[in-house]
Amino acid sequence: MNGQTNKTTDLTVATEFLVTAKSGIKAYAQAITETATPELKNALRDQLMRAIQTHEQISSYMISHGYYHPHDVQEQIRLDLNASQAAINMTQSH
Repeated sequence: MNGQTNKTTDLTVATEFLVTAKSGIKAYAQAITETATPELKNALRDQLMRAIQTHEQISSYMISHGYYHPHDVQEQIRLDLNASQAAINMTQSH
C-alpha cells in the first residue's frame, strides 16, 4: 500500500469509529431516560461517560492528524469532498 492509501484507510476507520461512538452516546442517553431502576441508570451513566471519553479521544486523534476540522466548516467541507472523490476514484480503479 502506498502512503495515500494508508492515509485514506486511516481516515475511513477513524471516521467510522467516531460515528459509531456518537451513535453509542445517543443510545446510552436514551436508555438512561427510559430506565426505572437506579442501579441500571448508574451503570448506563458510567457507560455513557466512557463513550463520551472515547469520542473525545477519537476527535482529538482526527484533529491532530488533520482529518477533522470542527471549528472550520469550509475546511471540513473541502476535506469531505476530497475524501468522497478519493473513494470514487478507488472504486473506479478496481
